[in-house]
Amino acid sequence: MELAVIKGVRQNLGGPRVTDEVPSTVEMLVPVVVVQVAGGADNHISDTVTVDVAAFAADRAAMWQLAEHARAAVHALAATVAGGVVVDTVDTVQRPVEVPYGNPGVRRAIATYTLTTRARAEV
Repeated sequence: MELAVIKGVRQNLGGPRVTDEVPSTVEMLVPVVVVQVAGGADNHISDTVTVDVAAFAADRAAMWQLAEHARAAVHALAATVAGGVVVDTVDTVQRPVEVPYGNPGVRRAIATYTLTTRARAEV
């Protein structure tokens, strides 16, 4: 699921690096968006996936702009197929909020979303 969300966000966001881990040299690579599955559940038909999306940038203004673009990219996955997975709905659990990062040259905002998904039937 994580890879499907990364592919969809990467396509919708365009430009910034989108990955599943914080690069060790993130300060040299910003802007960077990190997508990580944080939990979820299923009912044998649909999966409900909780996803954290972190936006890394060089300053606060760029961080907020990237976080909002990432939020729009995640919400654009609703009613689409991303990475072979049908995404029915996307809901914001926690809007982007700044979370201190251990490097003064990097600003980070993290948001949490819930996606309801189904496997795509192969025909």
